[in-house]
This record gives sequence, structure tokens and C-alpha cells, in this order.
Amino acid sequence: MTLYGVGLGPGEADLVTVRGKEVLENADVVYSPGRLSRTVALKHVDESKIGDLDFPMTKDEEKLRTAWKEAAAEIAPNARDGNVAFVTLGDPNVYSTFGHLRRTIDAFHPDVELEIVPGVSAVTAFATAMGVEIEAGAGLSLREAASGHSPTGPDRMILFKVTDAPATHEGLVEAGYDVTYGRRLFMEQGETLVTDDPAEIDERDYYTLAYAEKEDLEVEQATAAFQTDDSEASGEDDSTASGEPVTDGGKRADLERAEGCEGGDCGGHRGGNR
Repeated sequence: MTLYGVGLGPGEADLVTVRGKEVLENADVVYSPGRLSRTVALKHVDESKIGDLDFPMTKDEEKLRTAWKEAAAEIAPNARDGNVAFVTLGDPNVYSTFGHLRRTIDAFHPDVELEIVPGVSAVTAFATAMGVEIEAGAGLSLREAASGHSPTGPDRMILFKVTDAPATHEGLVEAGYDVTYGRRLFMEQGETLVTDDPAEIDERDYYTLAYAEKEDLEVEQATAAFQTDDSEASGEDDSTASGEPVTDGGKRADLERAEGCEGGDCGGHRGGNR
């Protein structure tokens, strides 16, 4: 039998992957490290399946280690006898509490089978929520910015745990970044907010991230060539796509298209002669 680490995604129940939903529905017990992940899990499993775990709100490493050992001791026997899921927001391997459980299980219960079910992470979901495109080949760094920290250096950064946006903003702007903030993106719990004004997001919230990009960063997009004026886009100049004038009334182009379709290379007719 197996212990599954299941990523629930950013917080909306319908963003759980199909694989994650199947694992939850078939699990004998589902454990959650917090209230928000439990709320999402309950959209897919009955409350009778939810197991109880207690994780103290502390930075004391000894207390945390004790809590993880107790959690592993609770979970391991159930994972030997059946299928168990441990759920976490985002992805189990990206800034997740599941890493602590996995290491503890490996150390004290190495016979337990373990499988990771990835989830939609804020690493990717932020781009859609903020309307940001990270083009192919672009560098993007993942950093933590808790307690007003302002990491700098890369041209583009995603900053997690922005708990003091005004202080973080001050350092980033001074270093030459444009910054956009997102709070509780794709989360059912709490108000979603996207803004470039740190004053709108000055209260502390663990589920706040920022996208920072160097000012005046110029990116040459290959498809920028498609942004032509109306006369070029309309094709009213009687020329082919290569810019050569049409001298035969388009007969040659029609013939080439017909031959291509007959050979199965025409998208609109592909598969017609199988």
C-alpha cells in the first residue's frame, strides 16, 4: 500500500488535478497539515476520511521535529495497511510541508511506499492570475521575501511569503524593479487581490507573492513580426506571403495547396483518405 503526497493546487477545489482527485477518492485516510488544505480536500472526500494531526505554530526546531515524528508514527501503519493521502496546497515538492513528512518517513519508516502527485503551484499559477507572460528562454528565479526581505539580482523573480509588502517594495524599487503583488491567487478562502501598490496589501498575509521584473527589460519576441499595419495584414497588395507578386492569378498557389491536401499535408483535410 502507499502514502501519497497530493498537491491540491493554489486553493480552488476545481484546480485539483484529475490524478489527485482519483487518489483522494480512493484513499482510506486523508491527512491535512492545515485548515485551508483540509477545506479543499473536503470538496473531494467525506469528512469521515479525514485523519487528525497536530502541528504546533512554532519555529522551535525541536518541537517541530517531535511533531513530525508523531505524525509519521500515526501515518505509517495506515500506509502499510491501505492507501493514505497527505494533502498540501500547491505542489508537494515546492515550498511544501510535505517535505518534512517525507524525510521523517524515510528516516523512521523506510518500508512505507511513497508516491508524489504534483499539483498546480503558485510558481506557474501566478502568471495567469497577474496576466504575465514568461516567454521561452527567459530566466526566472524563485525567492522568499518574508519579513520585508528584498532579494535582488535576477531580471525576473517570483517572491513568496511577502508578509511586509511596503518594506519589500522599497528595496525592490531602489534596486530598479517593477513589482506586481498577488494575494490569495486562485484561492476560495479570502479575497483575491492583484495590485502594484504595496499600500493596498500592507497587512501581513502568508499567501502573498510578488512578481518583480527589471525596469526597461527589453525582450525581442519572434512573433512580434506579426504585428503589422492594417494594409499588410489585409493582403490587399496582391502579393504572396513571401512578398513576391502574383502573376498567374494565384493558380500555382491553388495547385500547391491541392497537392498538399492530397498528400495528407492539409490540416483541414488530414485523415480523409485513411
